[in-house]
Amino acid sequence: MYIIIAILLFGILIAAHEWGHFIAARLCGVTVHEFAIGMGPALWQHTGKKGTQFSVRALPIGGYCAMEGEEEESDDPHSLSNQGFWKKTFVFAAGALMNFLVGVVIIFLLFVDAGGFYTPEITGFAPEFTLQGADGLMEGDILYSIDGERIYLYNDVSMFLSRGDGDGFDLVVLRNGEKVTLEDVPLTLQEYTSNDGETKYTGYGLYFGAVEEATFPVKLKMTWLNAVDFVRIVRYSLQELLTGGAGIQDLNGPVGIVGAISEVGQQSPSVLAALENIAYFGAMLAVNLAVVNLLPIPALDGGRIFFLVISTISLRIFRKKIPMKYEAAIHFAGFALLMVLILVVTFNDVVRLFG
Repeated sequence: MYIIIAILLFGILIAAHEWGHFIAARLCGVTVHEFAIGMGPALWQHTGKKGTQFSVRALPIGGYCAMEGEEEESDDPHSLSNQGFWKKTFVFAAGALMNFLVGVVIIFLLFVDAGGFYTPEITGFAPEFTLQGADGLMEGDILYSIDGERIYLYNDVSMFLSRGDGDGFDLVVLRNGEKVTLEDVPLTLQEYTSNDGETKYTGYGLYFGAVEEATFPVKLKMTWLNAVDFVRIVRYSLQELLTGGAGIQDLNGPVGIVGAISEVGQQSPSVLAALENIAYFGAMLAVNLAVVNLLPIPALDGGRIFFLVISTISLRIFRKKIPMKYEAAIHFAGFALLMVLILVVTFNDVVRLFG
């Protein structure tokens, strides 16, 4: 059941992305020849009143919104190639914007019934903790940043503390409404006594337990902070790839994502909890898709925007645009490389799941 839900969720996110392009194109008066969900042979087709062909295709690995003048020059005044800079930018960016919006909406809906949210406010210390006081940490301090990274959510605390290099942490805390900077705080991972006074645990000796009431403005704030936190996760993942901290074997493709969503569902204590956890995972995936699609990589929306900017600059300086046939060739090459990457990642997914 969870595999089916995962596939449906993946399809919804793809549909939302392409729908964003479609709506933007319609708003800008651009002719759309086909709006397709999936790739490969068509399973269902319907021609709309304005001549757009809507289709669902066999392979749930993508989709497209085929617009007049998208890949080559066109004399049609309603072609994408004949639109101005800002209209083109809007059309190219609309898919990612729609994915981000879907992620935000899912998060907010999950928070509708929330009674409160845990905050990164220190409510106490383990008996063995020795860094208390005005020059260290105090009860009521709210962790604002760790090593320069903002603490948006309570869960961020453990994530950034776990990334420490052992040389101490640069902390900024909110104390009585003011920011206090603490440099090279020697928080160490060791055995402490929990707040029941008996149980031992491995941690940093900090207790958290403050809860902020979930009023409507707070729900909106937490929705936005969760979305921003998801964006940061993408940045961290890209940094790991570029610095060698992670490799292609650590990436997940469609098969891996479906498997991960299914695993989230199976590990949940109830069906309702499973659906909520899958929805939260889906929100994170939607924001991930939004950010990745805006990267300046050929064949992605960000790559198209990048070439649009370069072509506009070339037109202003040299009075000549970059011919679309060259741009189309680069995007085709980029698409081919992405397909190879997806095949490699999918192979790794299959090996992990069934090997």
